[in-house]
Amino acid sequence: MCAVSGVLRDYSRQAETYDATRSASPSVLGPLRAALKGAPGHRLVDVGGGTGNYARALRDDGWDPLLVDRSPAMLARAREKGLKTLEGDAQQLPLADECADAVMLVSMLHHVDDPAKALAEARRLLRPGGRLALTVSTREDLEAQWYSDYFPSTREWMVRSHPPLAELLEHLPGARHVPIHFHDLQDGSLPALAAHPHLVLEERWRRQTSYFERLERDHPQELRRGLERLRENVEAGYPPKATGGVTLIAWTR
Repeated sequence: MCAVSGVLRDYSRQAETYDATRSASPSVLGPLRAALKGAPGHRLVDVGGGTGNYARALRDDGWDPLLVDRSPAMLARAREKGLKTLEGDAQQLPLADECADAVMLVSMLHHVDDPAKALAEARRLLRPGGRLALTVSTREDLEAQWYSDYFPSTREWMVRSHPPLAELLEHLPGARHVPIHFHDLQDGSLPALAAHPHLVLEERWRRQTSYFERLERDHPQELRRGLERLRENVEAGYPPKATGGVTLIAWTR
């Protein structure tokens, strides 16, 4: 798996209002709980866990989570929820070998420069019998989405930062994978929003996605043109074909 450039380097802006539209999605929590079931203990490391929405939900299930993220602003929000946090890079985690019963990486792999290193680090943390759960937009998931037609400059870096499923499975031999379809908007991520194109027209929903933050930063005119076209199509009753989903990969050491 080749190294890529993460979608954004600085998440301090998103951290300020992230939880206004982002929380743990029931559509994700069900498969995530199933993937972690059977772990040898309750120590859970949430790699790239942001403000801690999924870690908090699993803490309520009896897990003992430690949230690791490279963004101090995101970690501050997580601590406000009573979560244990540690600043660190997913590609070089400041934790000992075999220190965790379970590791999860929820919709964060596209934020790292080298996904293979991040997966290797996640595997390193697991005790024998430990569970790893990864939710990710694979390249195949991207092909089912509509937004690159409206914002074509994003296609190149989205493809580069989202490996195909087969490439991910090479690093997790014997893993099983299941599709996740969003039936709610609690997650507020780009895959969840893809099923509701009309909400992309609202800034408060776009604001909390790295996709639209990067697009606004690098290609503001393209963003405006794409939104104008999207608005016209929605108002005419011909919105883009709406799909929303990611892939969950579950692996046992």
